Amino acid sequence: MTVDPKKTFTDKEVEERLAAALPHWKLQDGWIRRTYRTSSWKGTLMVINAVGHLAEAAWHHPDITASYAWVEVRLMSHDAKGITERDFQLAKKIEEVVGWQPGTEEGSALEGTPRGDLRFAYIKYD
Repeated sequence: MTVDPKKTFTDKEVEERLAAALPHWKLQDGWIRRTYRTSSWKGTLMVINAVGHLAEAAWHHPDITASYAWVEVRLMSHDAKGITERDFQLAKKIEEVVGWQPGTEEGSALEGTPRGDLRFAYIKYD
């Protein structure tokens, strides 16, 4: 099945898809949005760089607003003037990468940053 990259979704369709697959994202002012809370400027920069890499690789670019301890990612397909499949797919990939928590998977050799030591904390997981 071929996906039409410029087909836009109604607000109701967007809200239903977000509720089902991306519950931390919301529709507001024509954008799907997600705010990631971080522990410091270092964490903020790490989130921005991860999102930037994914967006550039996908050739679909979000608007990003950032402060010391948060990053807001906004997605909307400018050329289609609305929310498209591209927005949902990039949001899902961003969520997978930024929300990944090493050390939570059974049998994983990747332990993740030390828990409880704020020197190593960078993102506040939902």
